[in-house]
Amino acid sequence: MPRLTAIAAVARNGVIGDGAGLLWHLPADFARFKRVTMGGVLVMGRRTFASLGRPLPGRTSIVLTRDTAWQPPAGDVVIAHTVSAALAELARRPGQAWWCIGGGQVYRELWDYTTDLDITDVHAEPVGTVVFPVIDPAQWRHVRREPQDGFDFVGYERRTPEAAAALAAATRPLQDGSDPDAA
Repeated sequence: MPRLTAIAAVARNGVIGDGAGLLWHLPADFARFKRVTMGGVLVMGRRTFASLGRPLPGRTSIVLTRDTAWQPPAGDVVIAHTVSAALAELARRPGQAWWCIGGGQVYRELWDYTTDLDITDVHAEPVGTVVFPVIDPAQWRHVRREPQDGFDFVGYERRTPEAAAALAAATRPLQDGSDPDAA
């Protein structure tokens, strides 16, 4: 079964950003993000991609945007204009780990396909307008916690198989060569 992991640094109040930049500077989180996502496929929104400033080395970026005129800089970047197109791009990369890295709208759009969460639980409550979806304990099982200074690395997995089944169905290679945006 394929797995899609949402990875995010989330404050205690659910805030992940203010729409303009990072709200905290956690070098250990950056290093861990690089280590765990290396070699994988990163699905993100256009603003998240812009905040990175460039394609991240050693990873494929799938940028989900409704802006049909937007073009990325050179690098390993694929544009998807719909969720189904992004999922089809994931299906073309079955041997790589799949990550959703935000922002808030992209997490929500891929939530029903998300099988795992890799959360940096930031021990702060900053003001911000971008929030992570609520992690409902009825849907998510806590599987690990690694305490750090001012934050914890926390893992969750879905309690039920529906998201994994939806992800598997949506990422089956297209047998008829049809356009995923036409579905």
